[in-house]
Amino acid sequence: MAVLDRIPVTVLTGYLGAGKTTLLNRILSEDHGRRIAVIVNEFGEVGIDHQLVVHAEEELFEMNNGCICCTVRGDLIRMIENLLARPGRFDQLIIETTGLADPGPVLQTFFVNDTMAAAMQLDAVVTVVDALHMETHWDSSEAQEQIAFADVLLLNKTDLVAPEALAKLRERIRGINAFARVHETERCAVDLAEVLGRHAFDLSRVLAIEPDFLLDDAHQHDETVTSVALVEPGVVDGTLFNRWLQGLVQIDGPNLFRLKGILNLDDEDRRFVVQGVHMTLEGRPGRAWSGAETRKNEMVFIGRGLDADGLSRGFKSCIVA
Repeated sequence: MAVLDRIPVTVLTGYLGAGKTTLLNRILSEDHGRRIAVIVNEFGEVGIDHQLVVHAEEELFEMNNGCICCTVRGDLIRMIENLLARPGRFDQLIIETTGLADPGPVLQTFFVNDTMAAAMQLDAVVTVVDALHMETHWDSSEAQEQIAFADVLLLNKTDLVAPEALAKLRERIRGINAFARVHETERCAVDLAEVLGRHAFDLSRVLAIEPDFLLDDAHQHDETVTSVALVEPGVVDGTLFNRWLQGLVQIDGPNLFRLKGILNLDDEDRRFVVQGVHMTLEGRPGRAWSGAETRKNEMVFIGRGLDADGLSRGFKSCIVA
């Protein structure tokens, strides 16, 4: 396959709750004329993100059996090889990594694997930065690697941050990455041309920053960060759930990096989507339940020092028998 025929790949990264799926939905909702394949990677044994992605003509694949930069990289290669072998060509591949991924090993895959190198062309690393919570996670190696590898940076949730704090964060980011294009956004509102078709990935720049980039080294996570996944049948009582969740984030918010859930709330016709980052919560109706679908309630919590038994008991207490 000639260089010009290679399929462009956008790697979408950013720490937990920064707004990656919001950006992905914006991309998929645009009238861009591209046939896009999407790979979504989640941290934890229960996958929810595929239910948060808008319905579109795009191909959507989910990986929720580990971090894409560690144990499942072989699965990523096999998934892309299967995509390439299918009839009908796709024009663009977007990989949304888990918020705990170091993008380096993901990018490395497209150079150390012959099939990937011949068929795919890295277009850009797009990193979404949570302007409201980034200070809390600044010491995370993953968060800093995500910024360092970025070709395009979305400084998101700027409407929730004072101008002085935003200026300080912008300066700190420039201290790590002076090359990336930076866009300040609210809910990841950005011109599609700023994130796709950038031709921005530069291997020589990456090697200048990290000379060992192409060496096949394993990536180590902060082992104190874990996930708890809960799946329960039945109907969630909205009043009980709201009371429990508000109390939970008041007590454990600092250590609760991310929560997300799909609920059968009050037996409504549409599923209810709940998301949170630390003490910030958001809930809204989602897609309608289909008639053939078995309704269930799924919650995923990611954080430090999580009480799995306590979370399970609390969640069950909100479900109507």
